[in-house]
Amino acid sequence: MSILNPKFITFDCYGTLINFEMAPVARRVYADRLAGAALDDFCGYFSAYRLDGVLGAWRPYLEVVTEALQRACRRSGIQYRDGDAEAHYAAIPTWRPHPDVVEPLKRVATEIPLVILSNSMVDLIPYSVAHLEAPFHTVCTAQEAQAYKPRMRAFEFMFDTLGCGPEDVLHCSSSFRYDLMTAFDLGIKMKAFVNRGHEPLNCYYEVHEIKDLGGLPGLVGL
Repeated sequence: MSILNPKFITFDCYGTLINFEMAPVARRVYADRLAGAALDDFCGYFSAYRLDGVLGAWRPYLEVVTEALQRACRRSGIQYRDGDAEAHYAAIPTWRPHPDVVEPLKRVATEIPLVILSNSMVDLIPYSVAHLEAPFHTVCTAQEAQAYKPRMRAFEFMFDTLGCGPEDVLHCSSSFRYDLMTAFDLGIKMKAFVNRGHEPLNCYYEVHEIKDLGGLPGLVGL
């Protein structure tokens, strides 16, 4: 395998670096209204509606979560209650990195600048960055870009912020739908799929598959 030589390594944050726990929160919040397969289905609807909700014009993430929960509740035939969305949103700063993340990030950061491109808010992302412990050169949020991934505008904002192009970055994500498909379409040649098991590998998009962040240093010869 050839060694990759990016100017920057860019990362999706939630799911890839930080353990994304929106479904576990939903299971707690809705445990008094759903159970078993019905609760499993609800979590799937909630995930799908969140993706649908970020495809249009930018709006605060709390609004995205609120709408997605309301739609999932309607589909499941249960009541949405005031405070449901706030409970999910308030949990985000408490989420921690996957156990394989911190040390590889620290190792790679000594040689290559690290960047986050996240579907987050300016007030939320500092908590997650602090949990990651490694130094980040730049952190770009959807709020600043006024666009959520998978929209190209989010990536273009990152390129403009860094003063670079698609050829200069190695983009790392555990999601094809939010990150790697758009990265492919934009001409990012260096892509790492962190296979956390929530989406299947799709070789069409020309990614380097790693099972966790422990495989990242090897991709860049460290």
